[in-house]
Amino acid sequence: MLDQYQFTVRPLSKQEGGGYLVEYPDVPGCMSDGETVDEAIRNGREALRDCIAVFRESGRKIPKPSVQAAQWRQRLPRTLYAKLTKQAEWEGVSINSLVTAIIAEAIGAKRGTK
Repeated sequence: MLDQYQFTVRPLSKQEGGGYLVEYPDVPGCMSDGETVDEAIRNGREALRDCIAVFRESGRKIPKPSVQAAQWRQRLPRTLYAKLTKQAEWEGVSINSLVTAIIAEAIGAKRGTK
């Protein structure tokens, strides 16, 4: 269920404390940060889990994801796939989660520079 929620990742400025911020736009106030993108995403997932638990415990309606997950297939060179596999194993996530995080970080970084 947590994988259905879209999130954004953006770098935090020095004035904001540095690191990266993860936000879940469909869940008001649900955000977290971390020194690295990976740490921010892990912390963000914990925050999302906690926010949903609070909604359940308080009897409030859990916000539904605004955008349903889409599927896209991409052929990769074997060397890139091997690197992604190693990185995902090292981080303890699936390749899909890793690539989603990388894409989210890139989009967040572009938005942060505008």
